[in-house]
Amino acid sequence: MTDSPEYDYDAVARALDIGPDSSRAERTIDITTLGARTGAPRRVEVWFHRVDGRWYVTGMPVPRNWYANVRANPRFIVHLKHGVTADLPATAAPVDEPTRRRVITAVLELQNRPDVAARVSGRQELDEWLAHSPLVEIVFDDEPLRTATSARSEQYARPPAGSGVLRQARSSRPVEDPLQADQVDVVEIACALGGGR
Repeated sequence: MTDSPEYDYDAVARALDIGPDSSRAERTIDITTLGARTGAPRRVEVWFHRVDGRWYVTGMPVPRNWYANVRANPRFIVHLKHGVTADLPATAAPVDEPTRRRVITAVLELQNRPDVAARVSGRQELDEWLAHSPLVEIVFDDEPLRTATSARSEQYARPPAGSGVLRQARSSRPVEDPLQADQVDVVEIACALGGGR
């Protein structure tokens, strides 16, 4: 067994170091959740946001399956795919009202930019998002990821071997239909989420 990291830690740090000027591609990730009713892994593409040094997943003010899933099973996997490919175990943490208002306001500042608003069907309203948008904080299992304040920080340490960060998936296709997925991939994801052996 080698003592090498399971991914390029600096590249992961750069991929997580998103801000208001980050491109659409830079803020696009996949997440794998466990189905609220079925317990089966479900993978979906979402945008993530960084506000005040913390990471969040939110969406338009409509019901979202991923949100129902993380409310029932808060463990999930963040799949980075811009600049680096890495699968990061995490927990979805609820947010309090002041945090909700701060994060949603920051997200809407991005959503209401003319270049983005044209793609998301126009200007978004704060009251609608506060009342109906799903929102969770991403709390990474890997301690250095939780505490890093900048991707270029010299204090950013390499994770210890076996730190819990998953290897890159064997298959690049989404695990949306567990009946068609490789059994190994399903077991690997379920184990990482606490639902397998």
